[in-house]
Amino acid sequence: MDFRDSEQHDLSLKILLIGDSGAGKTSLLLRSSNNKFESSMIATIGIDFKIKTVVIDGKRIKLQVWDTAGAERFRTMTQSYYRGSNGIMLVFDMTSEKSFENVSYWLESIQTHAPEDITAALVAAKCDCEDRRAVSKLRAQRFADQNRIKYFETSAQEGINVESTFLELAKDILKKDTLELEKSEGENVVLDLQRPVVPPRTRRCC
Repeated sequence: MDFRDSEQHDLSLKILLIGDSGAGKTSLLLRSSNNKFESSMIATIGIDFKIKTVVIDGKRIKLQVWDTAGAERFRTMTQSYYRGSNGIMLVFDMTSEKSFENVSYWLESIQTHAPEDITAALVAAKCDCEDRRAVSKLRAQRFADQNRIKYFETSAQEGINVESTFLELAKDILKKDTLELEKSEGENVVLDLQRPVVPPRTRRCC
């Protein structure tokens, strides 16, 4: 799941941003990696990625954050990146009803192409545009709860909750990985205890 990097990092995780074109994925990526916001964005063509570093429990974690094109003609290509990912942010524009309606498609795509134990989060972009909100927080939260994923509201323009969202997702990935490792180790111990004890064969003198 994770792998050793150079001496500068303890672990490396790959996070994928998916969602409709124009949902705000690229803006989140730029705000997170460069602390910048650009009002005029060109639609992502194919795949782009940035690298950022977070510190969790004293460990330096390198996040490879991949921005995928939401346009339909690129979807088959971007699906190939799902399986190598540790976490996925399903991004929608909270000022667009259609963007939220298409979340179901993207979630189905995750369930079909991503690893079964992938850590995912539902992320609303443009929460600074409260006067144009088309999707209530309660509605989005209910959808996230029904699908057992966390929900975050962010604004790349104002820098609201962007860093904390990436950090929380990384923490959830590491927490799930640790629990699975402990479970695996526990099962091994039980298995060892159930193995029959065979007494050593004694050597007889002639």
